[in-house]
Amino acid sequence: MTSIWDHAHPHLRDLIVYEPGKPIEETEREFGLRSDQIIKLASNENPLGPSPKALEAMHAALATANFYPDGGGFHLREALAKKLGVTRENIILGNGSNEIIEFVGHAFLRPGDEVLTAEHAFVAYKLIAALFGARTVEVPGPDYSHDLHAMLEQITPRTRAIFIANPNNPTGTLISQKEIDEFMSGVPNDVVVTFDEAYYEFLDDPPNTLRFVREDRNVIVLRTFSKMQGLANLRIGYGIARPELIRLLQKTRQPFNANGIAQAGALAGLGDRDHERATKRLADQGRAYLQQQFAAMRLAFLPGSANFVLVNVADGQSVFKALLRKGVIVRALTGYKLPEWIRISVGTMEQNRKCIEALREVLARDTSAA
Repeated sequence: MTSIWDHAHPHLRDLIVYEPGKPIEETEREFGLRSDQIIKLASNENPLGPSPKALEAMHAALATANFYPDGGGFHLREALAKKLGVTRENIILGNGSNEIIEFVGHAFLRPGDEVLTAEHAFVAYKLIAALFGARTVEVPGPDYSHDLHAMLEQITPRTRAIFIANPNNPTGTLISQKEIDEFMSGVPNDVVVTFDEAYYEFLDDPPNTLRFVREDRNVIVLRTFSKMQGLANLRIGYGIARPELIRLLQKTRQPFNANGIAQAGALAGLGDRDHERATKRLADQGRAYLQQQFAAMRLAFLPGSANFVLVNVADGQSVFKALLRKGVIVRALTGYKLPEWIRISVGTMEQNRKCIEALREVLARDTSAA
């Protein structure tokens, strides 16, 4: 019998499947814990959950679950356009903003093309490039951030797309407006630049990347309802770009990719400023607490700007496993070439304190064992 690889695309052979944060249910099964004994601080989720207005809208939308959703997402795109000061034709919806990264691959990447990204950027960029047979050029950066000057130097005639996460995931580092403006002044017009702004709403003074959309540049700005809005389970995100680019991406989109319940929740949550303010306050307070505790424990960390913090614990995989046994799920980062680090999402203050207590116990045990 012949191998399936005799017929499949050869560039899929070494493609690594994305590994998400460990689910609570899996931790229950593996360690015999109850769900109320487990806290998940692994995937940068909103510990407050969705907006009450979003929950109400989603419950109402369930009654029409027998109908297909609005495939064009008219009302949600209209509301987003009004909020952002653009037109509906500037916006595309995705099954999470991740799907729009895949749209970019469908539209622009062929075997032998090149994609540029930072060395420690969101791994999905590299996975999408590999899916289409493109080569990813990972550019090292100082302090685990983006080196935009070095990225400019890496642009070649084969470069088709550049992905920039800002704030970056998993490091939490932020690129300034000045750096972005200087970078964009050197990018050729035929290269598509995607700014992934999943954590945009957590910033006090966010850079303005929509200016490049308004200038008719080949720029896509990605945002999501998964983080600030607490709708990660529903997979709803969006991209903003010039209308011609959006029309191209629409051709790569599957029908009904954004389900109706997700659209209803996103639309209602979009108008709940109280929930957004409460989420940001919690993130700011929790991030400051975690960083203060890491400093007191003399652990190196990267000052964050979103709802998570990267901290050096010497052996990330070992600490990750030890914390699991205590019912605390964080994120090990071996796949990001950061084996000494873990990423900890901001939870409620009670969850943050439990995490720090467990981390102190694990590190104290490791020190005494040594």
